[in-house]
Amino acid sequence: MSKQRKKLLIVDGYNVLRSGSRYKRQPRADEDYTDDFFNAARDRLINDVVNFAGRDMGAIIVFDAGDNELSQGSRTKVGGVSVIFSPAGQSADKVIEKLAYDAGKRGVETMVVTSDAAIQDTVFGGGVDRMSAEGFSHEMGEYYEDARLDDTPKVAPKRTVADRIPAETLAKLKALRDAK
Repeated sequence: MSKQRKKLLIVDGYNVLRSGSRYKRQPRADEDYTDDFFNAARDRLINDVVNFAGRDMGAIIVFDAGDNELSQGSRTKVGGVSVIFSPAGQSADKVIEKLAYDAGKRGVETMVVTSDAAIQDTVFGGGVDRMSAEGFSHEMGEYYEDARLDDTPKVAPKRTVADRIPAETLAKLKALRDAK
């Protein structure tokens, strides 16, 4: 029996929130990433990645906190998915590139989700593939549509021999039984 190759999904968090139709909404000029809309969109993205990755692959979502001088590059786990905020002075792009490079060196099959052309060009190859934010939005839409369609249990009705016999034949058999 052959050992299955490990898989890793790396998601460029804010890029997907801005570029993926499933998460995107035009923010007001006074909104930033701490507003309720972005918090809800972040939660939705995290939930989607948890469901999408499931038990089949590891997953990391990287959010850019490089402009936040207080960011220490915190990492948390949500449903088995690592959520990382890049440390102060370091962009999410650099964190993603390093994660993808390290995974490729370890022979881990890696998919990076971003619409950032620079990241896509940097990580592509060496066992690292890429998917656009819109592609991921589309995949998630299909994932939930499939789940919705498969939501009702498919139980075969219990059928007896009497259910399969033509009514006339069943009546004759019953008449014979009652005659005895």
